[in-house]
Amino acid sequence: MPSVSPQRVTQLLADWSHGDDVALAELTPLVYEELRRLAHHFMEGQRPEHTLQTTALVNEAYLRLAGQTRPNFTNRSHFFAVAAPNSGQLRQEQPSAKTRWRLGQDRIG
Repeated sequence: MPSVSPQRVTQLLADWSHGDDVALAELTPLVYEELRRLAHHFMEGQRPEHTLQTTALVNEAYLRLAGQTRPNFTNRSHFFAVAAPNSGQLRQEQPSAKTRWRLGQDRIG
């Protein structure tokens, strides 16, 4: 994360919670690397055939967070606590190769 105080991130989160889209634009690059680090940590424990990449996971988590109509984060820690479970949910949404085959999604025909 670029050199920025946790208080600044908390202030930007509060501003975003009050509808300030400019705050979200400023916040995004400040939290991206931390979200990427968390996603990488989550991905380390995945099956070898898992195809979702860390960057895609972070981007999807960001889209889900940014798409909230009424975000309400109390501070930086709260934001990352909410963001991390979203990353975990995304991991679970991608079916295994065996499941895709069983459902016929990998069959050519």
